[in-house]
Amino acid sequence: MAAEASSDTVPPRATDRPGDASPFALGLLLRRAHWRAAAVMEEALRPLGVELRHFAVLIVLVDRGPTVQRDLVAATGSDKAGIMRVVDDLERKGLAVRKAVPGDRRARAVEITPEGLALYDAAHGAAEPLAEHLVAGLKPGEPERLTDLLTRFAYPADTGE
Repeated sequence: MAAEASSDTVPPRATDRPGDASPFALGLLLRRAHWRAAAVMEEALRPLGVELRHFAVLIVLVDRGPTVQRDLVAATGSDKAGIMRVVDDLERKGLAVRKAVPGDRRARAVEITPEGLALYDAAHGAAEPLAEHLVAGLKPGEPERLTDLLTRFAYPADTGE
């Protein structure tokens, strides 16, 4: 039977409580912050009849233009079946259409419709007051600082990621 480690040699155990010093602390904190922000954005999207997973695809389509489904998988962090369901939903709602890709009989590009673009714009208007509420507890300048830090964290420069 192995000897039990003394309390001063036990590494910190991961929690998601403020002050956690474990190596997992940052990831757990980011996950909790994501849940909170996602819940607020879902609230903004609900009256428009879409979910965050739908809106994530619309964001890609606005940014990139017509996009093949396999690229939507990578861009949204979803899986193939999930993207198929989301695109099916968007088509049913008239927010996106699938079109043949010239030169590739099997591929279909997804394109946002004018109705999808109108919903995209409406979502931004609906989200504005909720986004302000989300950062209401921060001091002046902190929302911008947080955005800067998270941007640099998510998109590290010159790391090959």
